[in-house]
Amino acid sequence: MSRYALRDGGPSPAVGAAAPARQGSARRKLWELGGHAPCPVTGVCLRLPELQKLARKAGLDVAGLSEYETHIAVVSECRRRTPLAELVQRELDDRHALFVLKSAKLKTTEALAQWWDQSCMGMDWAGVFWAVLTHPRCTPELEFAVLGQVHMLQHQVGMAARVDLSRLHALVQDNQTLGDDLALAQQRLQATALELAQLRAQHDAERGRLRGELIRAHTAQAQTQAQCEALQRQAPDLPQRQRLADENRQLIEHNQQLRRALSRMNEASPATPEWVAPTAATPAMASGTPSPVSPDAGWVIHDRSVLCVGGRTRVIPVYRELIEDKGARFLHHDGGEEDKAGQLGPMLQSADLVICQVGCISHNAYWRVKEHCKRHGKPCLFVETPSRSAMERVLSGCAAAPETQEARLP
Repeated sequence: MSRYALRDGGPSPAVGAAAPARQGSARRKLWELGGHAPCPVTGVCLRLPELQKLARKAGLDVAGLSEYETHIAVVSECRRRTPLAELVQRELDDRHALFVLKSAKLKTTEALAQWWDQSCMGMDWAGVFWAVLTHPRCTPELEFAVLGQVHMLQHQVGMAARVDLSRLHALVQDNQTLGDDLALAQQRLQATALELAQLRAQHDAERGRLRGELIRAHTAQAQTQAQCEALQRQAPDLPQRQRLADENRQLIEHNQQLRRALSRMNEASPATPEWVAPTAATPAMASGTPSPVSPDAGWVIHDRSVLCVGGRTRVIPVYRELIEDKGARFLHHDGGEEDKAGQLGPMLQSADLVICQVGCISHNAYWRVKEHCKRHGKPCLFVETPSRSAMERVLSGCAAAPETQEARLP
């Protein structure tokens, strides 16, 4: 037998005002329950706005009453059969009809108690609570036990509600703090987004400006290239002329350097003539230093080798003609411009007389010629101006008589 069954046919002393057990099959009414039942039934199964609505519908004036006063008035009306009690009965039957229908299949108190034990901790235990209390097999002991459990559950729910309320307040405060932090973060984010937008606009403007400059530069380059191509078509020899102009500029600079060097030499030896021709009979030759010789002394160059170092390309044939007219053999080295510098030494060895074009040779060739003639006592004539008249003036002191050549040239 269930722990909620009748004991010796009478109610338990702890039941108190519980309603007596019924033997029929009709469901019990709200006003037929024990005196303590209307309070938890109306407090658990209906919300306060619904109770106020039913009270006004039944003609009960609850205006101006507090929530607790309204609850007390409704409970007092539901302890007896009143219009408000009947409205509450119909409201609960309609609302929890599914649980009432399910409880109708239970035929014993033990089955009803077992169903309550299994369902009272569910999410919708209010419907089970109403169906069990109004079931015809609900004994006073079962009603007392169910009301006790609901009473304690209400205490626990109230305590949990107070804890939840405290947590709610804490959460509200945390939410407020987080909301303030979020607002600040959003403000910073908006400021950063605005700054980034401004930087992006500046970058876009700068990129547009640079793109325009690049397009203008490409256009100018294309125009310049077209002009260069047009000039090249008009003057096909322009690169060669440019190269010759560069070479001419380099030669002018080179001549200026040689003139400055010769000027420094003349300042060091003011009596040095335009050309020097040392002989083996002079004391200076014995010491290895070329001494100045007057052009009037003359040199016999017939059948001798005359090396011309330097000179313009266009005057080389003129030099050849003048020297060969004297009966001499003509040798030429350009002084390091195009001929290999290594060829200068053997040519100096094979020459009997050297004519150096001061303004048309390199520094290296100039000093090699001077050093060779000084070391070997070889006649060396220096010509500053690369021209026919200058060469004729230098060769004017050279005789072409073969009968005297042995006396004049060693």
